[in-house]
Amino acid sequence: MAAKAKVLRSLLLLLPIMINVASTAAATAGASTPATPSSYINHTVGGVAGWSFNSTTNKTSTDFSAWAANQTFNLGDYLIFNTNTNQTVIQTYNETTYRNCTMDDASDTDTFEYQGGSNDFGEPLTIAVPLTIEGLQYYFSDADDGLQCLNGMAFEITVRHGLGLPPSLNQPPPPPYVEPPSTIEEQSPPVTIISSPRSDGMRNGVHFPFMVLIICLVLYLF
Repeated sequence: MAAKAKVLRSLLLLLPIMINVASTAAATAGASTPATPSSYINHTVGGVAGWSFNSTTNKTSTDFSAWAANQTFNLGDYLIFNTNTNQTVIQTYNETTYRNCTMDDASDTDTFEYQGGSNDFGEPLTIAVPLTIEGLQYYFSDADDGLQCLNGMAFEITVRHGLGLPPSLNQPPPPPYVEPPSTIEEQSPPVTIISSPRSDGMRNGVHFPFMVLIICLVLYLF
């Protein structure tokens, strides 16, 4: 009986520790596996501050890296840039391009610029960027020769699978470009035309009266 009581007391002492370990494991598992969202989300970049840069103070309208760190991004979501034509919106999957704050050496397959269609400075515009690829991606403004980016006009995000792409964004890629057939007709081989020798009408015409004259002369003599 004494031995059993000792084992029971030991188990009672270990019970709180076991409960604490189980709770910690459950919390860790929940943190590593984010819940699947119930819908797609439009993320307004920078919140109410928008995507803006003060060229006088060389300061951004907000801390965009801090804003991005508090968001959860999934396929099918949109980034909404409330901005104006003094800023640009560059999306890239190339970290080197992002660190250099310029598109000068970027590839057309991994870096894209979104424009509002206006060349006038200070014109307000809204740019919507769909998230269509999972993984790490980067955004920045290369305006003022990259000065805006160097002063904080940049952030990176990680896009998760979530609900997957909606049908409106899950379109197959366009077929590869094929050179259209030439419209110039191939040249036909030259055709050789054989012409018959030309008859000399004048020469044949001279012989006929001469023969008539000879016949008349013979008939006159005989």
